[in-house]
Amino acid sequence: MSTSTTTDGQPELKRTIGPKLLLLFILGDILGTGIYALTGEVAGEIGGAAWLPLMVAFLVAAISAFSYLEMVTKYPQAAGAALYAHKAFGIHFVTFLVAFAVLSSGITSASTAAKFLGENFIAGFNLQWDQTAVTWIALAFMALLAVVNFRGVSESVKLNVVLTLVEFSGLLIVIVVGFWAVSRGNADFSRAMVFETPDDKGVFLALSAATSLAFFSMVGFEDSVNMAEETRDPVKHFPRVMLTGLGITAVIYVLVSVIAVALVPVGQLSASPTPLLDVVAVGAPGLPVDAVYPFLSMFAVANTALINMLMASRLLYGMSRQGVLPRFLGKVHHRRRSPWTSIIFTTVIAFALITVVTNFMGEDSVKALGGTTALLLLCVFTVVNISVIVLRRRPVDREHFRAPRILPYLGVLTCLFLVGPWAQDPIEYQIAAVMIGLGVILWLVNWWWGRSHGRTPILDRPEELES
Repeated sequence: MSTSTTTDGQPELKRTIGPKLLLLFILGDILGTGIYALTGEVAGEIGGAAWLPLMVAFLVAAISAFSYLEMVTKYPQAAGAALYAHKAFGIHFVTFLVAFAVLSSGITSASTAAKFLGENFIAGFNLQWDQTAVTWIALAFMALLAVVNFRGVSESVKLNVVLTLVEFSGLLIVIVVGFWAVSRGNADFSRAMVFETPDDKGVFLALSAATSLAFFSMVGFEDSVNMAEETRDPVKHFPRVMLTGLGITAVIYVLVSVIAVALVPVGQLSASPTPLLDVVAVGAPGLPVDAVYPFLSMFAVANTALINMLMASRLLYGMSRQGVLPRFLGKVHHRRRSPWTSIIFTTVIAFALITVVTNFMGEDSVKALGGTTALLLLCVFTVVNISVIVLRRRPVDREHFRAPRILPYLGVLTCLFLVGPWAQDPIEYQIAAVMIGLGVILWLVNWWWGRSHGRTPILDRPEELES
């Protein structure tokens, strides 16, 4: 069987993702660490009305999703938001920062999932281990993901199908347990209409902070655009599949959040490192579901990490092929046809993040890393929405999805608002600053190397970029 190659002799990525696998990919990425780990944290910010920030976060995400759909069908290439930013602004440094922000958000999200997985592993086996053990479990898990990723996108996406079904099953158990508790008169739905905010915040500011945190639960759809070169017909399938996935997750999230606060008092829910496990234990005390649920949670967050590491490696691959990153990151294994050097590089960064950040921040690391992921992506979404506005002046000679004219402007305003200090914890700015600072250093190294070797990025040669 012949293998298609690009102009530099590297094999092309294999197009194995159809609409069903793409839908499961998107669902698996969204239904994960956010709802499993941060339900209690969101309730702690706003009280029993935890469903409201989830709905607002869904609206913000959906507005930006329309911009992503216009871009991915207009430019169906693997580099995603960074490519859109470069086409809009043509500034190498901005392109690199956007790429590194997306990369950082993916690795931060995967690290959050790995940390939460380690905590559930210890809870599931009833072990009396400390944070050092959690870190080692997380590192071993990330190494396993690298092996799966290297095996190829076909194997990774098939594993995503299995893990997505596990994720869905875990949330379905919460919903079923909730209805069971209602039938026995053990649920108090009046809590779902109660606003309880911290002493130093009014309802509006508390809702803003809770929405920013809840936004982590709605992200994931943007990862799929980095799989455009491995999707069979991205222009045809992306719009319907992405919007369907967002709608399904919004319904599930509202049901889970309402049931959670109806069964468990907000104070207990916000203090728990495994909030949905508490919901199941309270809702069905006579059933052994709570003994199994930690393992369901482990598989659920494993899917989040898998997809984010898939995205990160494909992003590095795409940007390397455009000349923004060193060429060695664009190497594809000839037999497995996977970007093996990018997989190694992203795994090493994840190791460093898990080892340093999670150990120093202890029990608050899941919230901080999840919030940092949301902060980085809100910044990226702002750039993507602006890119849509700019690039509408430059039509292409192919059919593509067009978002309603007003939505990109609304996307810019809503995302910028949630980036502000009234909606973010200061520690999230600090983590993001360290990650972006690392990106600036890497950009300077890459710029110096390219200048000394006379290398011009393809991004600076539009005629090759369009080919």
